[in-house]
Amino acid sequence: MAAITAAMVKELREKTDAPMMECKKALTEADGDLARAEELLRVKLGNKASKAASRVTAEGLVAVYVADDKKLGTIVEVNCETDFVAKNEDFIAFVNDLAVKVAHENPADLNALNDTAMGEGTVESTRSALVGKIGENITVRRFQRIQTDQQLAHYVHSGRIGALVEFSGDEETGKDVAMHVAATRPRALDASGVDAADIEQERSIAQQKAAESGKPAEIVSKMVEGTVQKFLKEVTLLSQPFVKDDKQSVEQMLKARNASVQQFVLYVVGEGIEKQSTDFAAEVAAQQAAARS
Repeated sequence: MAAITAAMVKELREKTDAPMMECKKALTEADGDLARAEELLRVKLGNKASKAASRVTAEGLVAVYVADDKKLGTIVEVNCETDFVAKNEDFIAFVNDLAVKVAHENPADLNALNDTAMGEGTVESTRSALVGKIGENITVRRFQRIQTDQQLAHYVHSGRIGALVEFSGDEETGKDVAMHVAATRPRALDASGVDAADIEQERSIAQQKAAESGKPAEIVSKMVEGTVQKFLKEVTLLSQPFVKDDKQSVEQMLKARNASVQQFVLYVVGEGIEKQSTDFAAEVAAQQAAARS
């Protein structure tokens, strides 16, 4: 009987994306023959895991967990390939369990989270097993954990948009702010939190437009600054018109209620992930051409 090393298990796992224990069992059954072990796994898993590993995951779920005392909360995003799988009970359970796991274990990053114990293995082995069971690629994309002396509020819309807010004030205000964040998707709490590169991009576009007006330089400068300030007002939470009363800003609403917001986290499923578009006719033509060659 050939000795099954950790390196062999790792290599097989990277090829197939199958759970670690399944890889070890396959290698044992194949007496250390990597190619044979890969065949055994693909027969067992229906070739699901290995095919799934390279596919884009732009669908999925956002889950939020907040402890009963409202002092500890987490938000996570887990992606899959289709909206259909995002409604799968096993997938939903995995995402919700992950949010609780982040709260209790406080992992430093995604690597640490993947190595955290879950079920009979780890988060990563559980994810990998779910890939094999469901037949779609699944990726744990991001998470954030907040522990505070203030309060936490949250809002999740259809599992696709999630907001976690650290605030002071009454419970209704916290919920209102969380719903506002989910609805308007601000980039930052105030102007100091907006990425400098985004501001410069807006300024550059404004300068180009203003230059075409043919107006004097000092007027152009004021036009540019006005455009930048308008942009900052639109993308910062405190400056935005409050969704439940657009005659006042969020900042004014908070002041009237003797409340404040320290920070917020907003996750939108698949945001920033380039989705694949399939040209079915082109795909069929390519397959036919390959068959003739």
